[in-house]
Amino acid sequence: MKKLLAGLVPALLVLAACGGGGGTTSGSGGEAQEVTLTLNWYPYGEHAPFYYGVKQGIYSRHGINLKIQAGQGSGKTVTATGAGQTDFGWADTSALATAVEQGVPAKSIGVYLQTTPASVQFFTDKNITRPSDLKGKSVATTAGDALTKTFPAFLKQNGLQESDVSIQNIDPAGKMAAVISNRTDVLLGFASDQGPTIKEKAGKDVGYLRFSEFGLNYFSNGLLTSKSMLQKNPELVKKMVAATQEAWAEAEKAPEAAAESMKGAAEQLPSPTVVLEQFKTTLTLLHTEATKGKAPGVNSVEDWKKTIETFQQTGIIKEASEPSAYWEESVAPQG
Repeated sequence: MKKLLAGLVPALLVLAACGGGGGTTSGSGGEAQEVTLTLNWYPYGEHAPFYYGVKQGIYSRHGINLKIQAGQGSGKTVTATGAGQTDFGWADTSALATAVEQGVPAKSIGVYLQTTPASVQFFTDKNITRPSDLKGKSVATTAGDALTKTFPAFLKQNGLQESDVSIQNIDPAGKMAAVISNRTDVLLGFASDQGPTIKEKAGKDVGYLRFSEFGLNYFSNGLLTSKSMLQKNPELVKKMVAATQEAWAEAEKAPEAAAESMKGAAEQLPSPTVVLEQFKTTLTLLHTEATKGKAPGVNSVEDWKKTIETFQQTGIIKEASEPSAYWEESVAPQG
């Protein structure tokens, strides 16, 4: 198991939080603790609040010297977080639920994207307007990401089988290239990620079949940590939760500045225009009817129950457990 987990957390694309030039000294005058956060993927616009929180000194004021690491798919991020290879993770709730059912000791400490951005993406000249139009189409996806779990459920929800499409597993960059070069008809991705990049590169309009608009909505990306961290260092978890909630709230007020803060985050980072569009799309996903008007990251028990029920009914998990099996409400964002 140690050998299996050894390569799950990439060491590249690390951003050290310097708290606005304050080194490792926190805003309260104490020593800031170095903390790692592994994303679900390589940096893109959705992640702007973390970089903005670093640049604005929000994390350092909470006593955290944050290092942001690229991920290789939500599934790997959840596994690495549960194994203690990263202090915190940012991953899709479907991947978390699947991992928890398999015994991975990780828990959510607040879902921020409460409407899933999961979607099928394609150029509009493909004349795809409904799920049934996917029959016979080739689909680019990447092994290990959250959509490999939820796409079969999306097909099933809309009267299709996996055999109705041709799945092609391709690396993340290759997935977009495959659609641009017409080697595949569509790709699976987040509406807040690939679509704007493809549109800019190809100069063609992109269409979406959003899972949430075709009968399959559920909690998406959020902050998580290991059960071990919750038991051994609950105070650090509370600091991370408070800092992250503040970072997202401040970024929501200043989307242009938040997107700008990502400059230089990664070689693969899209253009500034795309990063801003990605983040603005992300901001439309932060709430449900139950959490409108509340701070980012605040979850309702009922929304958790609906998400778990959806996962069970669509086969993402075999058995539904209580929200407390997946979510540590005692340290989750409030307000």
